[in-house]
Amino acid sequence: MSAAALIAAARQLCDEVSQLRFSAPVTHVYNPLEYAWAPHEAYVRRYGEGSRRAVLLGMNPGPFGMMQTGVPFGEVAAVRDWMGLSAPVSAPAHQHPKRLIEGFACTRSEVSGRRLWAWAQARFGSAPAFFSHSFVLNYCPLVFLEASGRNFTPDRLPASEAAALQEACDAHLARALLALSPVWAIGIGGFAMKRLQAVTRQRRGGLSDDERARLSAIHLTQILHPSPASPAANRGWQAAIDSSLSELGVYE
Repeated sequence: MSAAALIAAARQLCDEVSQLRFSAPVTHVYNPLEYAWAPHEAYVRRYGEGSRRAVLLGMNPGPFGMMQTGVPFGEVAAVRDWMGLSAPVSAPAHQHPKRLIEGFACTRSEVSGRRLWAWAQARFGSAPAFFSHSFVLNYCPLVFLEASGRNFTPDRLPASEAAALQEACDAHLARALLALSPVWAIGIGGFAMKRLQAVTRQRRGGLSDDERARLSAIHLTQILHPSPASPAANRGWQAAIDSSLSELGVYE
């Protein structure tokens, strides 16, 4: 029942974060769990059933990835051609003119997503083979944009606004990890790793002793984020990730 649990958790997260408000320099907030719910649900239903050896966690949607397709790191070609997913995407009411939602008609490529899914394809072959071992989540479902159209990452939010967002996203992450029961949880970058540590290692209200024990038993590790903004990621990201995960025995 993990897919059903993940869908219920995502709906709850969507409802909770849609009520939040954010101040300047943020001028536009997109919630793909609202306008791109159809492909997101399709992703979870097709690939989110059953327990996993590894869950990979990103930070939040990119402008040409999940923001367009509703799928974490959802580079259009990878989602459509490799995962075999496509579904209608509407658009938020308040769009930035430089960041329009085109859904699967978007011709821009999300570099981080292209790198992540190219690695998954190279290592596992087919999407079903990869997802039989792994699942990919984003910690925060929201996209934050400045007046210029520049992306504003959630780690830069003021504490007063970050607290409510973090509470909702932490609770969702805990529910998702309990549904997927991974041996490993892998933070894609430092921010995701910190949230994994907080959710699995700190005592949380609303959880049973058994649920806390299950979360604390998950092995944690961090990998380099595939963003082109990272010089290290531009120098053989795929080989570096393969080496890191092999040394730890994540997929053995």
